[in-house]
Amino acid sequence: MAVRPLERSDPPDTGHGQARWGMEQFHHPRAVCVGRGGHSRPTSQRERLVGGLTGRVLEIGAGDGVKLTCYPPEVEEIVLIDSDPFLRAAARLAAAGISTPLRIVDGDPARLPVPDASCDAVVCSLVLCCAPQIGATLSEVRRVLRRGGELRFYEHQRSDNPIITLTESLMTPVWSRIFGGCHPARDTLAAIEGAGFVIERLDRFSFYRVSHVFGVARPE
Repeated sequence: MAVRPLERSDPPDTGHGQARWGMEQFHHPRAVCVGRGGHSRPTSQRERLVGGLTGRVLEIGAGDGVKLTCYPPEVEEIVLIDSDPFLRAAARLAAAGISTPLRIVDGDPARLPVPDASCDAVVCSLVLCCAPQIGATLSEVRRVLRRGGELRFYEHQRSDNPIITLTESLMTPVWSRIFGGCHPARDTLAAIEGAGFVIERLDRFSFYRVSHVFGVARPE
């Protein structure tokens, strides 16, 4: 497993004064693009999250849908899963102009409405930290991945500092209510490995002093 530390306290991709648009998730706004109109481009985080993907890709969590415009042309189909009808409708509007075949489906992350071994990759961006049943969600991710498929993730991760971890644990009841069920003290990496994945690439960084991880994992 290659680990590249990206520790910093300022949010990545501030845009250097450019207007930002699009977001990963409504409950945890993170820009997916910088610039405007024809000059807009994916943030480096979104590029790394989806760069190099091919075939059928499943993404869990709609955000505002703009992130669907960031997928590379080699992707043959995007399947987007979200249980919120408003977010599904917003995603359809945002992605109306993309040429990649797209299916936006009502579904629970713990019971993905997708056949076994039908996806080349699954993308999880700021959803595993909010999943009520993270073990069940990751088991479903493993079920739908084809042999050799990969999980791309960008998530909260419990801090290595025990004092910060204690603070995160104490603030979780309030934090979770405000931010869509998020658990900042959750050990997301342990959950991924516990679900039978091997983490092949891992970057760590902080966003407003909250620990995050970004990586690629494959089923054992």
